[in-house]
Amino acid sequence: MAKKPVQLDAKGYRKFGMRDKVAYAAGDFGCNMSFALKGTVQTFWLVYMMMETGLLSALLLVVQIWDAINDPMIGSMIDADRHQYKRGKFKQYIFVGSCGLLFAGAAVFLPFPNAPVVIKAVLFILGYIIWDAAYTVANVPYGSMLSLVTEDPGERAQLSTWRSVGSMVGGMLPGIILPMLIWKKEFNADGTPMLNPETGVQIQTLLGGRVFWAALLMGGLGFIAFQFMLKKITIRVDESSVKAGEGGEKFNVFKAFGNFMKNRPAVGATLAAMGMFLGMQSAQTATTIMFATYFGMAQLSGIVQLVGFLPMFLFMPFIKNIVNKYGKKEASVAGTIVSLVGGVIMLVFPMIANKGLALVVYMIGLVVFGLGMGVYTCVSWALMADAIDYNEWKTGKREEGTVYSLHSFFRKLAQGVGPSVVLLIMGALGYISDLGTGGQSAATSYNMCWLVAGLYLFSAVLQFIGIAAIYNLDKKTMAKMNSDLEARKTAK
Repeated sequence: MAKKPVQLDAKGYRKFGMRDKVAYAAGDFGCNMSFALKGTVQTFWLVYMMMETGLLSALLLVVQIWDAINDPMIGSMIDADRHQYKRGKFKQYIFVGSCGLLFAGAAVFLPFPNAPVVIKAVLFILGYIIWDAAYTVANVPYGSMLSLVTEDPGERAQLSTWRSVGSMVGGMLPGIILPMLIWKKEFNADGTPMLNPETGVQIQTLLGGRVFWAALLMGGLGFIAFQFMLKKITIRVDESSVKAGEGGEKFNVFKAFGNFMKNRPAVGATLAAMGMFLGMQSAQTATTIMFATYFGMAQLSGIVQLVGFLPMFLFMPFIKNIVNKYGKKEASVAGTIVSLVGGVIMLVFPMIANKGLALVVYMIGLVVFGLGMGVYTCVSWALMADAIDYNEWKTGKREEGTVYSLHSFFRKLAQGVGPSVVLLIMGALGYISDLGTGGQSAATSYNMCWLVAGLYLFSAVLQFIGIAAIYNLDKKTMAKMNSDLEARKTAK
């Protein structure tokens, strides 16, 4: 049977199609084979390496400063590179980064729990820096490559959607499977469960060596996904027209910050995003510790969390109709109210003595929280796009790069500061690293429940304030803004 001839576009390239979309999704799957390990880093160093909470909190802040410097530095390096590569500059850097990620993801999980504290601190910082550098070399040009595959706005939107699919699949698989592989229930010599005498919960041990080998395996899977993408995707746009770094005119941080704070929609959307990271993502380590010390089921924590967050994806097929009928702000506010209800339900579960019933209530709260988060998750970046239009509407200037860069800065700030603060709170609530999860007191395991519930409620409160009280682009205002902007363009 003869092969179907390849259809070419006006420039002589293979026409954009499903192959490009699947290949681009594979790229973010490859990224997430590494990025998904980020949530395990704190648990590994806290539980297996037994690093004191205050020290780990400080080291996390140090590496987050590196993370903030890392992205623009490597982006500028790629932009300044004038070498002519056979496969193209962006693909070449992605290939180099993917090779680094074969091993760099495991660099931060070197299993030496008996090493001196100073050596542990050095291993943590060096491992994280090596991993983050390799990840950035692959991820920054990968994100920028979306603009190289096609110039058509609709096709770019499709690539963005498929990137989200790759990200979700790449994030969910490790989230479900990894806890099952790295946690081990302990038994006495006679085969009976080894129990914590204070809590009565079966002791579970984190298998640090398995974390290291799992990271290597994920690096290999990520490498395969990257190679598939590099082989199958087609570059159709001149590489010199797209920058990996931010570029542009000299950046005046004080002026930019002042302008940003005058943009109410941008501030509101950013506060909501920070709330999401400060609450949900910062709760990851505390949640794992809670499942290990209070429920005795750390290996199933990933599945339970997945059940809670699946409702977010239910809104994807319907988000266009929801937004058209009710408006982005209105729908998001309704969602944050539902999330608040979920957060309040979570506050109930620590009060229930029966742990089986408490877990059910916790999961109900998590599902309700996830339902509320669904709309916001789908429109969060669209809210920022509208905030940029608002800036143009009010001042006559779009300042797209400035608004996005400061929004990204505050998101990263929340991602960095949140986990560090949570570690300090865990220490204040009685968590002692030297005791592992099996030696914590009943009071400490109980405190973890309140901490997790409080973090989710805090997340919902910040999102409600950001969207309901600060973000001021409701459906009526949006219609007026779009009408005025369109009139200005027509008048030119």
